[in-house]
Amino acid sequence: MPPESPRVSRLEPYLSRTEPAPTLLKMLVGVQLAGIREDAGLSQEQAARDVGFSPAKLSRIEAGKGRRPPVEADVRALLKRYGTADYEASVLLQLLKRAGEPGWWQRYDKRLMPEWFDRLVGLQEAATAIRTYELQHVPGLLQTEDYTRAVVQRGLPTAPAREVERRVELRMHRRRLLDRAEAPRLWAVVDESVLLRVLGSPAVMHAQLEHLVEMAQTPHVTVQVVPLDATNASAPAMPITYLRFGGADLPDIVYLEHIKSAAFLEDVDETEEYRLALDRLGDEALDPRQSIRRLRETMKRYAPES
Repeated sequence: MPPESPRVSRLEPYLSRTEPAPTLLKMLVGVQLAGIREDAGLSQEQAARDVGFSPAKLSRIEAGKGRRPPVEADVRALLKRYGTADYEASVLLQLLKRAGEPGWWQRYDKRLMPEWFDRLVGLQEAATAIRTYELQHVPGLLQTEDYTRAVVQRGLPTAPAREVERRVELRMHRRRLLDRAEAPRLWAVVDESVLLRVLGSPAVMHAQLEHLVEMAQTPHVTVQVVPLDATNASAPAMPITYLRFGGADLPDIVYLEHIKSAAFLEDVDETEEYRLALDRLGDEALDPRQSIRRLRETMKRYAPES
């Protein structure tokens, strides 16, 4: 049966993804349900009332939030109320089923993977482009194992050794997404102070900067350094992660991490401000070639004595 909506042709490719992408698919299901509702001329409050939901419940479904996807019976009730064509409904229900396939990161307990962090990892796994700015540490996706261990031990000095190693294992697994055939494009802007802050030992720093140089020379990774002597640099006072997804169905998302929580911004006006801030940082930082030279120069500080 041929697709009955332009929406369907955009959704069908997601059904053939080889990697589980529960976070992405939950968002897609929610975005599509919102679009179908609007096409039916219904407000969120009216639609919720018609199917016996609270407005808050329908809002959560449309936002694609929570660890688990919405219940199939709830989605079917919404699709029926909206008068959705059979083929379009079947595609959406298939996406919903795939959204229930657990991602690799969901095997970790909630202590290591609170809901906000679960969402970040899921979004990074699904992103086609990731932009990040760091002023404390090397970006997580570019860290070596020993550097990660030093970061964890510094941040959690009383954590037992097993927890430290589980956190290191988790981060090492996260960075594998850069090794995929269809890896996301990563653009990382790093404050030079990060390169000068010794974590672990000089040997750990030498290996970490060597890894940064190696990654910065791959086709899908760009690293730029904001030098300490940059004048009037517009560097934000917090790290930023900006996520972009393929296709026109999903909004760009900005991730801002706090000590015990995080904020996810999806409003276009807000995310645009952060996109422009990252653009300015890129203009003010050393260009990619100059940044690699700066990394190599800084490596000499940590070179073992002969």
